[in-house]
Amino acid sequence: MFVNLLRFRFKAEVSAEEQAEVLAAMRRTAALESVAFGAVGADFGDPTDGFTHAYLAAIPDLAALERYMHDPVHLAGDDAFLDKLEKMSAVRFSDDEDPAVGTEVYRLHAGKAAKYPAWSQRIDELFGASL
Repeated sequence: MFVNLLRFRFKAEVSAEEQAEVLAAMRRTAALESVAFGAVGADFGDPTDGFTHAYLAAIPDLAALERYMHDPVHLAGDDAFLDKLEKMSAVRFSDDEDPAVGTEVYRLHAGKAAKYPAWSQRIDELFGASL
């Protein structure tokens, strides 16, 4: 299982209506067939961390992860929210015990970055090139 947990905060100028649209797009992504389970909602972490919301998607295997990464619903969701976030943090992990699985996940991310360079640049700006 691969788990992607994002904590984020919207930019101050993003309206409540725009926030609702972003959260709806994230919920669509978290409900893809390639996702075993997902959730989107308020972040209950330490308020001093500066996050207000969170997104979680659990993907069962590498084949599903690749489908998830390139799914048009996911890509459209990213387009809906990347420019509306001020701050984001990611925690990604897996229970797969294969020592090579991290390299394979990195290869999938690198392939997506190469295929979608504008997306990659926006992600790098938001995460500070932490992918």
